[in-house]
Amino acid sequence: MRRLSMIGFTLLMLLTAASAQIPTKGNIFFGYSYNRADFNGSHANLNGWEGSLEGKFLPWIGLVADLSGHYGSGDSVHSVLFGPRASVSVGKFTPFAHLLIGVGHFSASSTSDTSFSDAFGGGVDYRLFHVVGWRFQADALQTRFFSRTQDDFRFSTGIVLHF
Repeated sequence: MRRLSMIGFTLLMLLTAASAQIPTKGNIFFGYSYNRADFNGSHANLNGWEGSLEGKFLPWIGLVADLSGHYGSGDSVHSVLFGPRASVSVGKFTPFAHLLIGVGHFSASSTSDTSFSDAFGGGVDYRLFHVVGWRFQADALQTRFFSRTQDDFRFSTGIVLHF
């Protein structure tokens, strides 16, 4: 009986320690996104969406998964990016900065390519009420489609839910 109690106590302590490693705070964002894309010297204005999920590991540091899709004139660009984000709350405002790396995919009617992508940027969340806010975000998005570097500007805005 004593041995069974000790095993139960040990399992309880291990489960408590494991649950402490899972982020309990973060946010989910989804909204409109504009991409000023550079396609080998010619520019395109692409409209689309962006969504992200952030889990906080420290009060001011989180890990972000960011997905986006931009479309226009038969072209589309999709990105899947991951990385750290630093943020701090000041009243109703939460400014943040992030560095994201991942992959991008370009598709047109006759060709497509997938390449390494990265984004450096940030923005601000404005808390509307308890868990709901509005985000404004700007990023320098870089891709390397067809062995050339594209330097794009991405702006996004939409609803952010804090948990």
